[in-house]
Amino acid sequence: MQYRFCARTDTGRVRANNEDAVLFDAQSRSLVLADGMGGYNAGEVASGMAASTILEALSAWVARVGVAAQASDVRGAMQASVDAANRAVYDAAHTHAQYAGMGTTVVVGLFHAGVLWVGHIGDSRCYRLRGGTLERITRDHSLLQERLDAGLITPAQAVHSRIRNLVTRALGVDKAVVLEVNDFAVAPGDIYLVCSDGLSDMLDDAAIAQIAAPPHDLEHKAVALVDAANARGGKDNISVLLVEVSAAHDSDPRTPLSLLQ
Repeated sequence: MQYRFCARTDTGRVRANNEDAVLFDAQSRSLVLADGMGGYNAGEVASGMAASTILEALSAWVARVGVAAQASDVRGAMQASVDAANRAVYDAAHTHAQYAGMGTTVVVGLFHAGVLWVGHIGDSRCYRLRGGTLERITRDHSLLQERLDAGLITPAQAVHSRIRNLVTRALGVDKAVVLEVNDFAVAPGDIYLVCSDGLSDMLDDAAIAQIAAPPHDLEHKAVALVDAANARGGKDNISVLLVEVSAAHDSDPRTPLSLLQ
């Protein structure tokens, strides 16, 4: 199968700076999206450090191991790359006073042997659009999600909740962090969307599905998603990373590495 990648990030209409980072490597079929948090510019530092550390480690592992990797190897490599990023962010936060308390959400993905391995920490998300149906394939690590799971709040109430952005797990905050990893069989025609909450807080699933659906190309979809989130208020930084799966074997002339942060 062939995988085409496209990413876009935007400051939004309220924030003064962009604390999101998006990075992908088409050659290793790996990707990272991070949404930083912290005072001053610390959020930018945390997300940028996490994204670059994770992708560098993961793409190097793919180049070294290749198709021989087993499921347990993939899980181990993803956790190891996140562990390295967690140590880097945690150490920086405890070494430089201006970075104290910084951290970041993260979604890391790897397409390997017809499977998408996706790991996440926090409330940045991954969706799959298949046959016109949009499905969220990550579950937020947030106080709001815990209350939804416990039946203490309804989905309708959650839309207007004041605790929407309180995460229960973040990279770089503690000495160790657990990456939740799941795997999903990939099919031609699938479109995968990884995004920060600057998109998912502004657009509901129906709006996202309508914009992400064919026939437009990935670049058009990425721009349209960001524009729609800004049209709804753009209250946070907005980042999207789209991956389109096809059965074609045509070579992709685009540069394999793209970093937006």
